[in-house]
Amino acid sequence: MKNNFMMFVTNKYIYVPIILWFCIQSFKLIYDLCTTKKINFKRIIGAGGMPSSHSAIVIALATLIGKNLGVDSPIFAVTLIFAFIVMYDACGVRRAAGKQAKVLNEIVNTRGLSNLQVQEKLQEALGHTPIQVFVGALIGLIAGLIF
Repeated sequence: MKNNFMMFVTNKYIYVPIILWFCIQSFKLIYDLCTTKKINFKRIIGAGGMPSSHSAIVIALATLIGKNLGVDSPIFAVTLIFAFIVMYDACGVRRAAGKQAKVLNEIVNTRGLSNLQVQEKLQEALGHTPIQVFVGALIGLIAGLIF
């Protein structure tokens, strides 16, 4: 009988999304390196950018479950609804928060508008555009179908 650790690391519902996340975030790091000529390790764990790793992960998970356990299973319904919530949040709430952070950073940096002393800028790349979410979801769908 397999021990719990081996069952964990051989569970495709865990390792496929994690590997997919790592690949997408590595792509973002390499793309950022090519375009800016600087290594930005925040791209590995940071949010935002093309494609949405959040969307890819949740759609890959839903696809794996739908393919292997059936689209009529309760767990597929849960993962699909969860995926829709994550993608909506990425396009809506987190994207709006990123836009607000950009405006606040501009206000703080504009002379005469603010006397605030800020130690660090607010993170602006929090959310995703609809196309970034769509591409991430498409990658997740393909990954889920392949594995």
